[in-house]
Amino acid sequence: MATPTVNVTLPGRLGDPELELQSDPRTDPRLVAAFTPLGLGGAAATLPVDRQSPLPELLAVAAATEQAFATVFSVLLADVKPAEGVETSTETITGVDGNDITLYIDRPAGATAPLPGLLHLHGGGMAILQTSVAKSWREALAAAGCVVVGVEFRNSGGELGPHPFPAGLNDCSSALDWMHARRDELGLASIVVTGESGGGNLSLATALKARREGRLDRIDGVYAQVPYIFGGYDTPDPALPSLIENDGYILTSSVMTLMATLYDPVGEHTTNPLAWPYYAEAADLEGLPPHVITTDELDPLRDEGLAYLRALQRAGVEATGHTYSGVGHACELLAAAAIPELFERALRDVVDFAHRVM
Repeated sequence: MATPTVNVTLPGRLGDPELELQSDPRTDPRLVAAFTPLGLGGAAATLPVDRQSPLPELLAVAAATEQAFATVFSVLLADVKPAEGVETSTETITGVDGNDITLYIDRPAGATAPLPGLLHLHGGGMAILQTSVAKSWREALAAAGCVVVGVEFRNSGGELGPHPFPAGLNDCSSALDWMHARRDELGLASIVVTGESGGGNLSLATALKARREGRLDRIDGVYAQVPYIFGGYDTPDPALPSLIENDGYILTSSVMTLMATLYDPVGEHTTNPLAWPYYAEAADLEGLPPHVITTDELDPLRDEGLAYLRALQRAGVEATGHTYSGVGHACELLAAAAIPELFERALRDVVDFAHRVM
């Protein structure tokens, strides 16, 4: 008997290198409708720099990239209904490097009982953007019953740069210490470190750093969304096929390489788990608090997040995760206006986790 022929079509650009986010049959049509007019439906442009480019050129491209992303994000989120019943204040603290760090504190107005606390670290590849891009997300978390502390950490490029690794991580670690020391004053029942993309990297690295330094008592849980943790984006690892499958869907390997190069310009931290948590070994992970790792189906970063989740589980850490289907990088936040139920699901999941680890 003849062996039946099985036709297997690989997903995304693994099966068709010309595929784009807007033409990939997996993409949610609402995402296509919202993103295509902003130039995010097609293949993202390749940047005119690489890892060998002079630092001034890298910084100039990063500054232009920061402005472009900030503009697009503001348009995408312009129709998101502002959260109600939230009080906002700011604090300036001194970091371990002697620098000033601005913290933005959002909390439910008039709240008196102890609430879950979220130390929020914004996205931008540790290189660009500011806490303002996550303002609506922080306020929504606060309106849902959390005390949220957003950290204006130093970037490795853009307006708040250039401060390569470990500057931004040190700032996040300093903010964690400040938040922990004021649990009673802030009315916190727990502290969860959370962030998206580059903020997901910093969330995971903040926990790894705390473990290494004997400071894990400060963290009750970690919730990392679409973490950017591999670093070697100009030489994709075959173990991470999403880097090719979804390359050009909102993010390109050239954009990710730019951010990675600015974070570690000399290349001396390429496998340091504090810079790139993907390289954490079991000895780095054992004993960490509960984690949640979320990923997006159409994200180049999907598989590195899944790999970290599996590493946590192998190390005996209480760790769960899920993948949002039909959307690209961080679209559970960026598509809040176009796919509001996705935003609400992501919101509930973070808040529920923060309550669970209280």
